[in-house]
Amino acid sequence: MPLSRTALRSTTVAALAVVLVATAGCSWLRKDNALYAQSPENRPLEVPPDLDRPDTSSALRMPEAGSVSRSSMPAPAAAGTAAASNGFTVAAERDVVFQRVEGLLQGIDGVTVVSKAQVLGTYDIDFADSKFLVRVTKVDGGTYVSAVDPRGLAATGEGAVKVIEALKAGLAE
Repeated sequence: MPLSRTALRSTTVAALAVVLVATAGCSWLRKDNALYAQSPENRPLEVPPDLDRPDTSSALRMPEAGSVSRSSMPAPAAAGTAAASNGFTVAAERDVVFQRVEGLLQGIDGVTVVSKAQVLGTYDIDFADSKFLVRVTKVDGGTYVSAVDPRGLAATGEGAVKVIEALKAGLAE
């Protein structure tokens, strides 16, 4: 059964419209900006204005009167009673002390060395329901061995004190 003239015309117009939309649609979405034509590696980096400079709002703030500044790790000579139970100095090279500390830690009952980082001079320790680092640091006159809690402060818990005392006794031999 042949198609009527109006049906043929409407089919032709519809097919022509589909072809025109399909071929012209890409040009409607095309970006003519030269920045988008480059590869992603060659495009300039856009940084928001508030992130292109460091925050200097408190750069010239003076400390309050009577405040005391301390370093995060006490120097062996300035170590007080709390720090004395937390660390000690050995008159030996750092790498030698680091290796000796590893052997001594393996000999202490209940100590688990979770990980170690010789470059950083640290042992991650689990002992007596506490977690802390044993840090081996080069200082003037030798090597400083100390215990540090997860916050980066001196570990003063019972487990840390026991481990440091055992290390001190073992390294004194």
